Amino acid sequence: MYGTMKLAIGGPLKLAFRPWVEGLENIPATGPAILASNHLSFSDSFFLPTMLDRKVTFIAKAEYFTTPGVKGRLTAAFFKGVGQLPVDRSGARGAGEAAIKSGIEVLERGELFGIYPEGTRSPDGRLYRGKPGGLARVALATGAPVIPVAMIDTEKIQPPGKVMPKLMRPGIRIGKPLDFSRYQGMEQDRFVLRALTDEVMYEIMKLSGQEYVDVYATAAKRQMAEEAKAAKAAKEAEKSAREAEKAEKAEKAEKSRDAGSE
Repeated sequence: MYGTMKLAIGGPLKLAFRPWVEGLENIPATGPAILASNHLSFSDSFFLPTMLDRKVTFIAKAEYFTTPGVKGRLTAAFFKGVGQLPVDRSGARGAGEAAIKSGIEVLERGELFGIYPEGTRSPDGRLYRGKPGGLARVALATGAPVIPVAMIDTEKIQPPGKVMPKLMRPGIRIGKPLDFSRYQGMEQDRFVLRALTDEVMYEIMKLSGQEYVDVYATAAKRQMAEEAKAAKAAKEAEKSAREAEKAEKAEKAEKSRDAGSE
């Protein structure tokens, strides 16, 4: 079914958006490898598999498989068709362990496993700190090479709030495979997990040209949501103050008119 779905969706994507790719020679023709990519847009999981000859299996949040409506059913059909693996992220630790186990199984079959080290989409186009658990533990448990990948301009195709996508050429840069065999057997060392993840993120940054932010994207999203909520509350308070001031002036004017008539 992977080939059928890739032809049905990938063909029109290539024709409409004409994505460009650099570094395809860095993808091995056979054998396991981990593709570690930045994450700018929902469409990243469409464009990258479309442009590769080999099947790549990504971990996808469970909501992509359960969203109602026509769009939700089409999305679920695509992800199922291309072999993506749903992971329920409601329980953070359980979800992380499930993702690691799934990644190891994919690589043990000699296939390509895709992962977004940031853990979620970038909220503003910048590159955020990679989470050390999934990527590093899967790499060390399997010995598979890690190939850094940079998605370029995919966030501009369909910005938040836009229904119709913008026809433009996104890009993909694929870096040289990274060998972490020097850390073999050290997957329980949190400093090793951090160092491995940071090295991968540095390579992604060089490929993408993104500004790097040394905080997790999930924390940045929470902060942005809190700031937006605070700004909305301040705006509403300012509006209420203006209305109160207007009402007070009207009341004073009315009292003044009443005094004058007397």
